[in-house]
Amino acid sequence: METYQLANGRSIPKIGFGTWQLEDGEPVIRAVKNALNAGYRHIDTAQTYGNEAGVGQAIQESDVPREEIFLTTKIWNDKGGYEDTLASFEESLNKLQTNYVDLLLIHWPNPKAFRQEPGFEARNREVWRALETLYREGKAKAIGVSNFLEKHLDVLFQTAEIKPLVNQIKLAPGLSQDDLVAYCRNHDILLEAYSPLGSGEIFDNQELQAIADKHASSVAQIALAWSLAHDFLPLPRSKSPEHILANYQVFDIELSPEEIQQIDQIKDLTEAPDPDTKDF
Repeated sequence: METYQLANGRSIPKIGFGTWQLEDGEPVIRAVKNALNAGYRHIDTAQTYGNEAGVGQAIQESDVPREEIFLTTKIWNDKGGYEDTLASFEESLNKLQTNYVDLLLIHWPNPKAFRQEPGFEARNREVWRALETLYREGKAKAIGVSNFLEKHLDVLFQTAEIKPLVNQIKLAPGLSQDDLVAYCRNHDILLEAYSPLGSGEIFDNQELQAIADKHASSVAQIALAWSLAHDFLPLPRSKSPEHILANYQVFDIELSPEEIQQIDQIKDLTEAPDPDTKDF
């Protein structure tokens, strides 16, 4: 597995297996074990996915040693302070059957419950302070955020003692978020791409299909190769063993500069959620 290097020097596998919408129990256990068998060494879950227990069980049942697996989870929107963040993380560790995670993220920058005074600024300050504690204790080997825009990061930087190492945002052909990507790179923040295949719209795009045909690949594989060409870290998800394997077999796809530019110019295939107005 090829890796990127985070700003703190730790390595992170270039492709992760996403588990959003994979039901806890047998569905997620089977999918994660299939991913590990296919070669993935990076598994992404979250408190709100409701499947941390299944992810942990899959890792326990796998032949892959825990120390070879890069495991991510995320603090959900109902956590608004230092102590409840720490307590919820301990619950996550118990469900995951591990004593550390490799990456811990704040899932959402402006939850609905914290939009009144003192606002998301105070909430993120305290939740981030808890993540910094967990980082210093070695319980989270890296810390970061998800769905944060420039304005959310600007505020966080005012009080953070440790900068986020990762921002996990929606990135796919037709959604490149250029300004936010440039901002994060200026701050040495790695971009993880959730929903790297969009919301299914890419499969009807004729330009992507033509490039896929040229490379004897699938449209999904071309989308993932495009993500890697931009040094994003895609997190594809699938229940199908065949698709799980195919999504991993993209490192040998070399898109030409012209093909990358052609995909870059595809616009508005999918949308990023607005973290300031979502109803959660």
